[in-house]
Amino acid sequence: MDVLSSESGGRHPGWPAKLGPLVAPAGEVMLRPPRLRDASAWSSTRMRDREYLQQWEPTPFGDWQERNSALAWPGQWSALRGLGRRGQALSFVITVNGRLAGQLTVGNIVRGALRSAWIGYWVTERVSGGGTATAAVALAVDHSFGLCGLHRLEATVRPENAPSIRVLEKAGFRREGLFERYLDVAGAWRDHYVYGLTAEDVPEGVVPVLVRAGHTSRP
Repeated sequence: MDVLSSESGGRHPGWPAKLGPLVAPAGEVMLRPPRLRDASAWSSTRMRDREYLQQWEPTPFGDWQERNSALAWPGQWSALRGLGRRGQALSFVITVNGRLAGQLTVGNIVRGALRSAWIGYWVTERVSGGGTATAAVALAVDHSFGLCGLHRLEATVRPENAPSIRVLEKAGFRREGLFERYLDVAGAWRDHYVYGLTAEDVPEGVVPVLVRAGHTSRP
């Protein structure tokens, strides 16, 4: 299956885990937990793609160089690891052919009667448009609705971000409304569409649907 390894310790089933691979036009896509030794690759990628990433990401507090330096990574890695151990998030690095190509997070996980979370992701400019985000989202959705036992996922995206909208819609997400002036992005309060998906919408999983449609394949 797509889950290569998983540990079910603590309060969070299904994390940490390695998911994939799936083959996209950009290459072989996998998800894995962040590692402390990712610092150099993460920082160099974020620095190189600053202009590309800043147009879609929330406006950061402080200097981009400082927040995305290799020295900033250990703190972020520790925070992501802590959220996973407390059952509050699934945090993954996206790799293409073994190289760091982005991040994906299933965050703000609520259990009980709700069993919901949001999903967010970014990929490098180098692999953008090559099916990387589509494959990564499919793997994460199937894992969330499967082993992790979630029922609903939400995602927010700016109306101008057509590539990300295509990723969500390929995965079966439906547009549910518009959040006006929702997030401070690139220095201004931006409207965002809200998309939703429940387990009943994809009873066989997203990956099989994408494979049949030719958007991705198994190695």
